Amino acid sequence: MPKPVLRVAYYLLCALMSPLILIGYIVWVGRAIVTGRSGVSGTAQGPLLARFSEHKVGTRRDEAAERLLRALPDVPSLGLLLAVGPLLLAHRLTGYLPRAVRYPFEGDISPPYEASARICFFDAAVDRHLRDSAQFVILGAGFDTRAYRLPNDRRVRVFEVDSPQTQLVKRAALKKAGIDSRGVTFVPADFEAQDWLACLTGAGFDPARRTLFLWEGVTMYLNREAVEDTLRKIASTAPGSVVTFDYFTTEALESRSLYWRYGRAATKAAGEKLKFGVDSTPPSRQRLAELLRSCGLSLSEQRTLGADTQTRRAWGGFATATVPTSA
Repeated sequence: MPKPVLRVAYYLLCALMSPLILIGYIVWVGRAIVTGRSGVSGTAQGPLLARFSEHKVGTRRDEAAERLLRALPDVPSLGLLLAVGPLLLAHRLTGYLPRAVRYPFEGDISPPYEASARICFFDAAVDRHLRDSAQFVILGAGFDTRAYRLPNDRRVRVFEVDSPQTQLVKRAALKKAGIDSRGVTFVPADFEAQDWLACLTGAGFDPARRTLFLWEGVTMYLNREAVEDTLRKIASTAPGSVVTFDYFTTEALESRSLYWRYGRAATKAAGEKLKFGVDSTPPSRQRLAELLRSCGLSLSEQRTLGADTQTRRAWGGFATATVPTSA
């Protein structure tokens, strides 16, 4: 059957089941708001749900993502079934893959696809840089599962840094799901209130060894001081160390569009207000490079999200930066 026909059939089925999907999201968002008020990251479930969805349609295998999602105490079973089940059923009946679950993600990235697109960007960055690293540090790890997809014979030491409450919930869910986490060192730390590098070093991290830092879905929820402090701390580690991260620009924080007004309200309701954005004055890549350089890092890879013109500003991006080596 031609792809356009499959596409129409897929979205027709989704439209017919949209009342169920809507109820599922209402249940899910309601629980997320309660979760955010309990001190656990209310936005950490989004990336996990994206990886779960890709796993379920077979585009990116991640057994740990499914097991962890189902084991989390704040994931409503009914919400998961109603929000995702109809979409999976429509896929199975038509064979059509919507953009949100394609892997690798291709084409322009609009805000609704940011979580899906960044999975591919960060997977590629980890594959490319981990082989040259002695340590792998996941900053603001949330419910990330990359540490549990690494080969058993890996020679890299893995650390996860996150808020104490989120980490407690994750560790309990990992145990409940039967996911072996013995190869991961958990480091509780608050980026805005503690010296996370001191906490990390106290847990066995060696700043003199080359390290890959993954910092996904975090910068936009920190104040500028915490973002710059984190970048400077990374710059103080071994030459050749790498940090890969995503960011919003000031466009996402200031835009009066309906989408961004809703997005800011939703994250605030979940307990995580948008706080930081890179200057969106074109070219935003240059603004990012200047920020990194001021913190002692060198921009090595970047993908701009959205247009980058005087009339249509970029709203975010993905980036990789390195700790410069001596000449």
